[in-house]
Amino acid sequence: MNTTATFPGFEPLVKPFKFAASPYEYKVTTLRECPTPDAMQHCETPDKAADYWRLHIASHPHFNPDCECLAVLLLNTRRKVKGHHIVSIGTMDTILVHPREVFRLAIMTAASALIVMHNHPSGESTPSEADIKVTRDLIRAGQLLKMELLDHVVIGNGNFSSLRALGYFYQ
Repeated sequence: MNTTATFPGFEPLVKPFKFAASPYEYKVTTLRECPTPDAMQHCETPDKAADYWRLHIASHPHFNPDCECLAVLLLNTRRKVKGHHIVSIGTMDTILVHPREVFRLAIMTAASALIVMHNHPSGESTPSEADIKVTRDLIRAGQLLKMELLDHVVIGNGNFSSLRALGYFYQ
């Protein structure tokens, strides 16, 4: 029995809902497919992470310098960059960070370690109390997953701060 026949005039309004033919897919692109200078591939110090940020993250089409953006560098066992991922884009002074989102792509790409980086649109690279708390939460999550969080780098205007170098990784 045709249900639209019982309601004359509703034929053009009521149409069956159809899902798209192909589902949404994620693509993990290897670093070999990305144009990255050889000097930038080895990245385990804060200054190299900040250089990587300026070269790749700041030029990303989704990056907004007026908002806090959190990115993750995915590293292999030799501390070579496998890739990066912009995890979250926040407001001018806050950003939403959850360990699940930070470690999701690291798990999918079998990363050994990672470096978390975010910018402060104010230009001041001094970490806030929230930055310190999030870093400690991410360290604990990484320990459970056996993935080392090497550093959390806060990028300012022409400067940066490393939470590891400031001593926040040790209690």
